[in-house]
Amino acid sequence: MIRARVWFRCAAVHDPVMPILVEPAVIGWKGMNRRIDLTIEREFTGPELVARMKGWITIDPKQAVEVFQRHGRLKCFETGELVVEVEDEEALAALQADLTAAFRDQCHLEPIPKGC
Repeated sequence: MIRARVWFRCAAVHDPVMPILVEPAVIGWKGMNRRIDLTIEREFTGPELVARMKGWITIDPKQAVEVFQRHGRLKCFETGELVVEVEDEEALAALQADLTAAFRDQCHLEPIPKGC
C-alpha cells in the first residue's frame, strides 16, 4: 500500500493547497416539539472533503474524485491531511498520469515515505 498527499491549485492565490480536516463535523438535531441535546462527531471521508472544495480549487472536485477512485481510495489521514492510497508504484504512476491528462498542473501527488 502506497500513500500520497493530494495537492490542488488554490483558485484564490494559485498556490498548491491541500484541504485538511481540522475538526470532525458536529451534527445535531433540532426538534419540532422538544429540545434534543444529542450531538455526534463525524469525520469526513476523503471524497466528502474534496467535494466541499468546489470553488476553492481550480478543478471540478467531482471529476477529481472520479479520477482518484479509478485508481485508489481517498481518505483523511490521522493528521487530517487528504491522502490517496494505491496498491503499488505502477498504480501511483497511472493515477498521476490521469491527473495530469485531466487537470494538467492543477493537481499533483506527493508520495509519503514509508514509516511516516
